[in-house]
Amino acid sequence: MNINFKFVAPLAVSAALIAQVPQDPGSKAIPLSKVERKNKAPVSSEILRVKLPKPVEMTLPNGLNVLVLEDHRLPLVTARLTILGAGALNDPADLPGLANVTAAMLKEGTPTRSSKQIAEETEKLGAAIAAQAPWGSESATLTASGLSDNAAQWIALASDVLLNPSFPASELDKLKQRMRVQLQQQRSTAGFLMQERFNRAVYGDHPAGITSATEQALDKITPAMLAEWHKSRYVPENAILGIAGDISPEAVMQMLQALPEWKAGPGKAALPAATKPARGRGIFLVDRPGSVQTDVEIGNIAINRMDSDYVPMVVMDRIVGGGASARLFMNLREIHGYTYGAYSQLVARRYAGPWIAQGSMRTDATAGAMTEFMNEINRIRDKAVPETELEESKRSIVASFALSLERPDQLLDYAITLKVYGLPADYWDTYPAKIMAITAEQVQRVARKYIVPDDLQIVAVGDAAKLKPVLDKYGAVQVFETSGKPKATP
Repeated sequence: MNINFKFVAPLAVSAALIAQVPQDPGSKAIPLSKVERKNKAPVSSEILRVKLPKPVEMTLPNGLNVLVLEDHRLPLVTARLTILGAGALNDPADLPGLANVTAAMLKEGTPTRSSKQIAEETEKLGAAIAAQAPWGSESATLTASGLSDNAAQWIALASDVLLNPSFPASELDKLKQRMRVQLQQQRSTAGFLMQERFNRAVYGDHPAGITSATEQALDKITPAMLAEWHKSRYVPENAILGIAGDISPEAVMQMLQALPEWKAGPGKAALPAATKPARGRGIFLVDRPGSVQTDVEIGNIAINRMDSDYVPMVVMDRIVGGGASARLFMNLREIHGYTYGAYSQLVARRYAGPWIAQGSMRTDATAGAMTEFMNEINRIRDKAVPETELEESKRSIVASFALSLERPDQLLDYAITLKVYGLPADYWDTYPAKIMAITAEQVQRVARKYIVPDDLQIVAVGDAAKLKPVLDKYGAVQVFETSGKPKATP
């Protein structure tokens, strides 16, 4: 595999780096004395120019789309099957967890192999096979990897797991028991409680707002339900099979032709239902009495992955909270010492997801941290990003992209992304140039459009007795128990 690129290295900086910003009256802008630069590369207008290797693409008679990326540097092969319409986003309303359980049960037995035999054969081949249907995802994914010299054997094993799951009742009972324990354990973790409440706040009644199975749903799920879900959802016309590594397209076709037939299903998966931003500020507090830490998420629905504003949003997100040199981290950790880290992220799928600012801090630092979160949100909206900071942030994105091109599995993900989202064939070839072309005006425009202070949804998890007075200044606070039920407040 040859990747041709030309690149002048971006600034190599320490964790304390952030660009020079004006000192605003009454704000905590970062002073230049806090900025440390190491191994600074010369400034250049050159940007990464790449031409990613294009996979050989084949469509089988049953509708399965196959992508093969050759890379003979190591004797390894990775196969990733993405099945649209089989993810948790498509669960029946009264059966949250059906897609998740189906994926988890694939490796628990087929008509010719028991769960133990599948595990032993996988280990003997030196392979790895995993399946998942994550919450919020419209896809189920089966991933298999191993050595190239026995790829035909472990691909055949993975094919048996995919096409012929028997969903044995005894194994389902064991899985249910493990999941019931997990349902109880997750309510003791701040991360889950925060994600559950935040997703409900921003997605409302949309299926993406669901983050967990329920005991009632687990009680209902039967092997017959799993078999029916598998029959109707695990269909080739909604699937993309990506294979990367030390293997040729010809060898892949020989292997696929030797496998049992995967029959076509009922038809193409529909696009997910659209999401829309919550209107009006919402303040949600999950009470964990005695907690010495506060976990916070702030945000609202922004864009989907196909939106023309995706690239400027990527740059905006990197400036605000995309790493240890971004504004949130520098402000809340380096300047104020409120937290070990504060970040942001953009979630963009085939339906619009949220832009989120998040962090964990000491309970007694919550008031100050909230002030600085809001300061940074207002700053990215109200003031154009200084040119130096903008350029360093863009180069950081491009540098990360350049490093990712060394990984065959990442190149495979890029190829699958093009297919899932219907992006142009040259999307990744031109991605660095698109990033570097973003202007301060574009960053400010998307910040103003998608980060609306009056519509922000704010979720905090911690000791309500100490946190509610802090959050009251931002709006009416709704308090919840760790069970997820509303809690009466004085």
